[in-house]
Amino acid sequence: MARAHQAKRDDSTKSQILDVAQRLIQSRGYNGFSYKDLAEALAIRTASIHYHFPTKADLGVGLLQRYRRDFANELAAIVASATDQRRALERFAELFQRTFNADSRLCLCGMLSAEIATLPEAVAAEVEKFFHETEQWVAASLAAGQKSGAVRFTGSPQAQARLLIAMLEGAMVVARGMRARNSFQRMVHDYLRNLRPD
Repeated sequence: MARAHQAKRDDSTKSQILDVAQRLIQSRGYNGFSYKDLAEALAIRTASIHYHFPTKADLGVGLLQRYRRDFANELAAIVASATDQRRALERFAELFQRTFNADSRLCLCGMLSAEIATLPEAVAAEVEKFFHETEQWVAASLAAGQKSGAVRFTGSPQAQARLLIAMLEGAMVVARGMRARNSFQRMVHDYLRNLRPD
């Protein structure tokens, strides 16, 4: 019984560490925080963080694996509930809007992309996987939408998917730099309007 309680407490602490690390990366970047910052935010010792994540690279990989899993679940929920591919793409954009609405935070992988040259290779590989998986999902949605007549665009679905993702990530950065939260929503709205078939 005591062992089960300890395991539950360990899982809770690990989850809290990941939550705070994600918030710090989305606001400061990977190189903008330390284990000391995490320890102070959680009121725990740095040794407790090292227990769960011996190195910062371990922390980054664990965080990104969780982020990719959660994002995949969000995409699956969109597929299950969207009435057509155009609505699915709107819901996809809303994921980025929701992130940005939280204190002008950026997409975790978008933020890490700016630091890709200085990231540990294992962390950089997780960022690459995220964008590859996301691009494949968006491209498939675009292809299906084009076939059904729900969306209209020129070029290949793959190229359009990459453009949409780049627009969303870039729009977050620009809106944050301008300190104009509403500008992100306007940029997204204007882009998605161009995908309408009518």
